[in-house]
Amino acid sequence: MSSFAFSQENETKFRALLERYPEKSSLMLPSLWMVQYQEGWISPEAMQFLAQKLECSAMDVYSVASFYTMFNLASVGKYHIQLCKTLSCMLRGAQTMQAHIENRLGIKPGQTTKDGKFTFSLVECLGSCGTAPCMSLNDDYVENLTLEKLDELIDGSAS
Repeated sequence: MSSFAFSQENETKFRALLERYPEKSSLMLPSLWMVQYQEGWISPEAMQFLAQKLECSAMDVYSVASFYTMFNLASVGKYHIQLCKTLSCMLRGAQTMQAHIENRLGIKPGQTTKDGKFTFSLVECLGSCGTAPCMSLNDDYVENLTLEKLDELIDGSAS
């Protein structure tokens, strides 16, 4: 039995979605989002819970959750910095941004600061090649990233 459960609000949302979609598998992405917004990440227990609710295997849930970089499969800090690592961003300075984040926060990609405030990740394309380099801070995208913008974001989040 899973130790995870939807909040009452998410359970209500899930039941409402069940009435709109004939196939439970259609609820995979919305259900993963509900878990992530509820917990901040998608734990193995939550995947098991969703597998039971969606009448599929936990591996089915994992295969979808692990495919998309937007889903966190480990606990993340209050602020999740995701820096694009693909060619367009690298050609426009993402490596400089990466080095600055590492030096400024004292963490490498995949790590969280000791105070739990920041997690830093390198991710595949954020879909902003024309305005590279690009990063996201939680759900907000930052395009045409500069060192100055990066410092403003970190300073604004740290306070």
